Amino acid sequence: MLLLGVGLSTASLLLTACGAGSSGDGGGSEAGAGEFSFLTNVENTTIPTELETLAGDQCKTAADAMPLKVDTVPQTNLDQQLQLLAGQDALPLQYAAGNAPALTKELAASGNVLDLEATLTDLGVLDQVEPAAIDTIKALYGGFNVLPYQYNVEGIWYNKQLFADNGIEVPQTWDDFVAAADTLDTSGVTPLSASGEQGWPLTRLISGYLFSDLGKDALQKVADGEAKLTDPEYVEAAAAVADLGQKGYFGEGVGSIDYDTAINQFLNGEAGMLYMGSWVLANFNDEAANQIGLDNIGFMPFPRVEGGAGIENQYAANVGLPMAISEKAYNEQAGEWLKCITENYGSSALANQGSISGFKVNEEVDVDPLTQTVQQTISDTSESVLWFEALFGTQATTASQTNAAPLVTGSMSPEQFMDTVQSALK
Repeated sequence: MLLLGVGLSTASLLLTACGAGSSGDGGGSEAGAGEFSFLTNVENTTIPTELETLAGDQCKTAADAMPLKVDTVPQTNLDQQLQLLAGQDALPLQYAAGNAPALTKELAASGNVLDLEATLTDLGVLDQVEPAAIDTIKALYGGFNVLPYQYNVEGIWYNKQLFADNGIEVPQTWDDFVAAADTLDTSGVTPLSASGEQGWPLTRLISGYLFSDLGKDALQKVADGEAKLTDPEYVEAAAAVADLGQKGYFGEGVGSIDYDTAINQFLNGEAGMLYMGSWVLANFNDEAANQIGLDNIGFMPFPRVEGGAGIENQYAANVGLPMAISEKAYNEQAGEWLKCITENYGSSALANQGSISGFKVNEEVDVDPLTQTVQQTISDTSESVLWFEALFGTQATTASQTNAAPLVTGSMSPEQFMDTVQSALK
């Protein structure tokens, strides 16, 4: 989700960046010299707060040698600032990756992004990052070159009581899923709550079907020009989701339902299921909003398409707005910081803020059972998939998300929907 805010001036950013010790020789001209400079979007308070906590505790030795210095910039200005700083060879030691993976790939090609797989291997802590997080990062960025301070898995949340009352077992297959939706609909419950206004909660269902049916590389083939969204097997996925809409399984007025309304419909018991990422745990933990109770919420992977090439327990995943390390500014002292973060951030963020990351949780943390379920899901997952628009450009993303509601309300056919998005691909 796009966040807005106010940040610092370019001059301030440049001064901070120079403090990282980017002297052109790897930034390590003096032991302990410089700062562990960190540029992030102003809206992101979780990561800076946790790094400051680590600086006074587990990472105090690293922080004493290289003090943490945080600067911020609005997310809407992030890409421009990164390009400006990279052009001046003045990127801070650690910085929020661009709003699209393409910018990080460009920065990596110009020597501004540290190879984390090689670096964390050298530091002896590569095994402290969840394999699923590494898999997601590689799929998005072409290599393990950003840190997963945030990690979200996506799947279907369901109302346990409604399932029990209607004799519904947790769906394993797409056919089971459709049957469960039919049973809920017959009982007078909206089967699926989704924001047609935003569109992406609907297109997530299309990509889920594609990955389960055609395999993990289904959309990579489209990006590479080896397949088209208008191919019959791709249109089938759009048709399957459109069919849910034609049967009324998204309820009335799905096209005008916004994000918050969709969440509230699930939390007040009006809807039996909700496709969403694990970031929604914050809403679930809001006792005032959650009228069905935390213990009454279950989580399941996207149901498999029988006979499909997808893996079992397949979860779409994302890494929020991840952070890159400047290869030019990296030095031995930065390595001490990086090692300490990798070993401790997962447990610290979960304990202090209930925030799930792509780092392993190495200390026992007392969290609610649902959060624990999600954390265990991440730990048990070695492969992940992306989402429908992950590899699309801006035009195709807009075409996809603005036409998702017309697809499920029947004003646009599956063939028309896929043709519209395919035509917008660049």
